[in-house]
Amino acid sequence: MSRNPHHKLHVMFFPYMAYGHMIPTLDMAKLFSSKGVKSTIITTPLNSKIFQKPIDVFKNQNPSLEIIDIHIFEFPCVQLGLPEGCENVDFFTSSNNPGRENIAFRFLSSTRFFKDQLEKLLETTRPDCLIADMFFPWSTQVAEKCHVPRLVFHGTGYFSLCANYCMKVHKPQNKVASSSEPFVIPDLPGDIEITREQIINSESEMAKFLLDVRESETKSTGVIVNSFYELEPEYADFFKRFVAKRAWQIGPLSITNRGFEEKAERGKKASVDESECIKWLDSKEKDSVIYISFGSVACFKNKQLVEIAAGLEASGASFIWVVRKSTGDDDKEEWLPEGFEERVKGRGMIIRGWAPQVLILEHQATGGFVTHCGWNSLLEGVSAGLPMVTWPIGAEQFYNEKLVTQVLRTGVSVGATKHVKNMGDEIISREKVEKAVREVLAWEEAEERRIRIKKLAEMAKAAVAEGGSSFNDLNNFIHEFSSFRE
Repeated sequence: MSRNPHHKLHVMFFPYMAYGHMIPTLDMAKLFSSKGVKSTIITTPLNSKIFQKPIDVFKNQNPSLEIIDIHIFEFPCVQLGLPEGCENVDFFTSSNNPGRENIAFRFLSSTRFFKDQLEKLLETTRPDCLIADMFFPWSTQVAEKCHVPRLVFHGTGYFSLCANYCMKVHKPQNKVASSSEPFVIPDLPGDIEITREQIINSESEMAKFLLDVRESETKSTGVIVNSFYELEPEYADFFKRFVAKRAWQIGPLSITNRGFEEKAERGKKASVDESECIKWLDSKEKDSVIYISFGSVACFKNKQLVEIAAGLEASGASFIWVVRKSTGDDDKEEWLPEGFEERVKGRGMIIRGWAPQVLILEHQATGGFVTHCGWNSLLEGVSAGLPMVTWPIGAEQFYNEKLVTQVLRTGVSVGATKHVKNMGDEIISREKVEKAVREVLAWEEAEERRIRIKKLAEMAKAAVAEGGSSFNDLNNFIHEFSSFRE
C-alpha cells in the first residue's frame, strides 16, 4: 500500500431496490459528492429513472461539485420468475398488485443475479470502496475477490442493530411461555422490554436470510450508519465495541437536502403540488397540525383506515394524512366515514399516495408526527424537532419505537403490539388514535417531551455542521480510504 495524496476517492453505492433504501443512498451520494468524492450509484433500468431527476436537480444547484454517475445492471424480471417490470419493492406493495407476500422473498433472492455483473464492474473500475446494502450479503465475497473494501449500509440506527445482535446472541424469546409476555433484551443498555410478537419470527425465511446478512457484516470492512452520535451514544459505543469491526455514523442524511426543490423531489413518486400543501400549512397556527404517514410500504385495510379517520375527527386536531390502501381492497373509499371530508373540511388534508414529507415535517405549523417508526421517517421527525406517535408494523420498527418512547422519551405509543404479516392482523381502535394524537399535540402535559425533541433537532444539525460528530466521522472515512491504495 502506498500513499497517493492526489488520488480522488471513488465510492460506489449499491442500494436495495426499495424507496426506503434508495432515498438515503442518494442522500449519501450527494453528501460524498459535496466533499469532492466521485460517486456512482448502481441500480436497474427502471430505478435509474427514479434517481435521475433528483440527481439533475442536485447538479443544477451545485455545478462545481463532483458528478454523481448511475451505472445500470440488467435485471430480467421474467427470466428470474418475477412479473414484468418488477424492479422495485413498490411494484408488489402497491394496491393493484396481489400476491405480494409470495413475490417479496422471491424478489430478494433474485438479486443474486447481480453477482457476476458486480464482479465485472469492480474488476474493471476498481473503486476505492463499495457501500452495498445489507440485503446484498453476497457482495462482501465479490468485493473481497476483487480486493475492494465493502461497507454495509443497513438503513437503520445503532439501537436496533444492537438490540438485534443481543437477541441473536442470547435468544431470550425462546425462554418465555407466551408470545405476548414481555422480556428484557439481555446485555442491551437501558433494560429494554419487548415481546416475541414484536420481532421477526426466528423460523421465517427472512430470519434465516438475516443470519447471512450478519455473517457478511462480520467479514466486511465495516458499517456506515445513518445516525448521529448524540442521538444514541450508549448504543453507538456498544455497537463499535461488540457488534462491528468498524463503524462510521454520517447522519442524519436527510439534512443534506437544503433547498425547497431538493426536499420536494426527495423520493417523489407522483405529481403532487407541493406549493398547495405548504400554502395549506401556512394558514394553520404553529404546532397545531398532526402529520400521519406510514412510509412507502405499509398499506392498511379499510377497517383500520375507518378507525384512523374516526380517531382524527374526534381529536379535533388539524391534520395531513397520507393514505396507501391495502392489497385486496377495491377502489371504493369505504374507509371514509359518511360525510367525513365535509365535516373536517378546512382542518384536514388527505393525500392519496406520495407526499413531500420533509417539507411537511419542517413546517412550523406541524406539531406532531404519527409514524410507523421506519428509520428514515424517525430521523426526519427528530431532525424537524417533532414529538411522535409511534405505530410500528414490522421489520425493526418495534425496536425503533422503544428508542423513541423509552430511551429518548420523545413520543407516545398508539398501542400496537404485534409484528404483523398482514395489515389486518391487529386493529388499533379510534379511541387509541384520538388519545395518542391529543397527547402528542398537548402543550402543558407534554412540554418536557417537546423540550427534549427540540434539543435533539439542534444536535442533529450540529452533528452534520463543521466540527460536528457526523461531519468528523465522514471526513475521517474519506481521509482513510483516500490515503492508501494498492
